Amino acid sequence: MKGMINRRRLLRGMLNGAAITVAMPLLDCFLNTNGTALADGSPLPLRFGTWSWGCGMSESVFVPKKLGADYDLPEEIAAFAPVRQHINILTNFNGFRDSAPNLCHMTGWVIQRAGSPPMTNFDRPGQTLDVTIARKLGASSRFQSLTLSATSDARDTLSYESVNSVNMAETSPLELYAKIFGSDFQDPNAAEFRPDPRAMVRKSVLSGVMEDARRAQSTMGAADKARLDQYFSSLRDLERQFEMQLVKPEPRPACVVPEEWRTAVMSGTDAEPVGQRHRLMTDLLVMAMACDQTRVFNMVYSKPFSGTTKPGYDKPHHTATHEEAVDESLGYQPNVSWFVRRSMEAWADFVGRFAAVKEGDGTLLDNMLIYATTDQSFAKIHSIDGLPMMTAGRAGGQFKSGLHIDGAGSASTRMGLTALKVMGVDAPTWGTQSNQTSKVISELLA
Repeated sequence: MKGMINRRRLLRGMLNGAAITVAMPLLDCFLNTNGTALADGSPLPLRFGTWSWGCGMSESVFVPKKLGADYDLPEEIAAFAPVRQHINILTNFNGFRDSAPNLCHMTGWVIQRAGSPPMTNFDRPGQTLDVTIARKLGASSRFQSLTLSATSDARDTLSYESVNSVNMAETSPLELYAKIFGSDFQDPNAAEFRPDPRAMVRKSVLSGVMEDARRAQSTMGAADKARLDQYFSSLRDLERQFEMQLVKPEPRPACVVPEEWRTAVMSGTDAEPVGQRHRLMTDLLVMAMACDQTRVFNMVYSKPFSGTTKPGYDKPHHTATHEEAVDESLGYQPNVSWFVRRSMEAWADFVGRFAAVKEGDGTLLDNMLIYATTDQSFAKIHSIDGLPMMTAGRAGGQFKSGLHIDGAGSASTRMGLTALKVMGVDAPTWGTQSNQTSKVISELLA
């Protein structure tokens, strides 16, 4: 029985065979006459993503004074100027600990993304909302979701199904290129459709292996059954990918496969190489979304406990938040603010790259909702009151953009509930205890 469920054997079964090519020519007739939908009347794909940065903000130079549209741009968000019309800033929303401790650089983002405070550093309550949304949106794309990090550490991820099922991040732009546009890539705009019979064999072999392993499960204890169930979920996702390789994909006019590149990416934690990795992975992610390889993603610019460094300064971002004094004349920590400004420049660039891709009568960003979070508001004292949040995109016309919204101290989980509803998830409430809410942020809804 042990041989039937050996993990290495299962992986060999999954990876046998070769990729297929599924294609259609790119023609104007794929869209309706207005460019607002596909020719058959079905809507353009809806996408969801998350973005994160570490160690919060300097409130006095981050939070706009003006509410609503055309908000002002304090120093830390001055980089928003070219894309302000695409970005909503949400301030004065709170995460509630209830009886849980304030776990430094963890409690805030877990509440915002999972709706509940963790009880320990090893706790992962619920599941992050990207996982819930991916199960709704991801069934028709090759990858149910993609999780990426510009930090070079695969553990820097804010996406999980449970404490035992964390979605590790892709960290290498070159490996990400190979994953998205390598041998298994199905160009939706290629000229021919030639299903490879080896892909059919691969699918059948995987199905058989899973059936054998399920039979073996009857001899296992509860803990092993739970672990194997999680593993089967991953295998079923892969089987779904194989099935999709045997069916013609819908053509995507915005899909332009990037030329393969082998540029060496700078290593290290300085803001420059972090920014370079972030830009390269953003370009690949943009095309992965435009080519309908995935409809859900997570991007980490800098992790909680941000380790980004500044040339000529001896402390990384996180250390600086605790050790640098507040400059009385400025009203904030100048080096800490330098790190925040680099984060916001990266966010503005991220948003702008999606907005630059034409799709239908609008842009790729118009058919997306991106939700950005951080781990602390004022990191020096590990505050989670007034955690800033941001969104970008119009979610296929369902969302407004370019607004500054004051939450008046209400639960930050309102944003999570709003995202779930806009993405088509039937969720009357979201969150637990004081974080539970049935109230969306109605000012954002079109």
